Amino acid sequence: MPDTSAAAAKTRSRKPRLDRVLADALDLAREAVEEAGDGIGEHLGVEAETERVVTHYFECTLPGYRGWRWAVVLTRAPRARVATVSESALLPGPNALRSPTWVPWADRLQGGEVGTGEVLPTEDDDDRLMPAYQLSDDEAVEDITFELGLGRERVMNREGRAETAQRWYDGDRGPNAPISEAAPAPARCGTCGFFLPLAGSMRLAFGACANLYSSEDARVVSADHGCGAHSQISEFVDTTPQGVEKSEVIYDDEGSELL
Repeated sequence: MPDTSAAAAKTRSRKPRLDRVLADALDLAREAVEEAGDGIGEHLGVEAETERVVTHYFECTLPGYRGWRWAVVLTRAPRARVATVSESALLPGPNALRSPTWVPWADRLQGGEVGTGEVLPTEDDDDRLMPAYQLSDDEAVEDITFELGLGRERVMNREGRAETAQRWYDGDRGPNAPISEAAPAPARCGTCGFFLPLAGSMRLAFGACANLYSSEDARVVSADHGCGAHSQISEFVDTTPQGVEKSEVIYDDEGSELL
């Protein structure tokens, strides 16, 4: 028996035959596209869609529509010798100038983009948060159960805290930041007197810097982060005048005047 499935697939893949009546109806196609819009240029060609259905393409000369084409679909009834217009539209060609793919604002938003005066609503189903009445595996969070009427409606869950901790640790306040790598090896924030540990499960890994003279002041840093303003920095490096490398003395006499 012949393979009917292969024959059917071959039939479907075969290019439809161009209907000569519809292909010759160029004047009808142009009249239809001129009624649809402006900027009609030269006829670019005709393609067969299915049996007794073809599409005529015309160049679009409208400014800003480089590579676009006016398309007019013609069809006819069986055994009819007269073409009729099915539809017309302005369509992009293979090399058409098109706008970038639209991306929802929630997917475009990057960390730190919410500035002064701007508002960012948090989704009800944010996977970083959970209702405060559920256990969160964080003793500091559980304490709010005693704040009758004063507790927060939602708190961060374990997944949200883990994501936050990893982001902070990999960022500019972690151990691999340039300022941390340049600091003396023992000068880690966790042993600094200006280090204020966070509460709850984040306490062991992160805290806030409270050193007025540090560039990290008022920022969350990891316990193994470091800088040159450690409270015991003199124990790690020689900070006496003999141990401090002096910069070359430069005299600027370009602005001096002879008196």
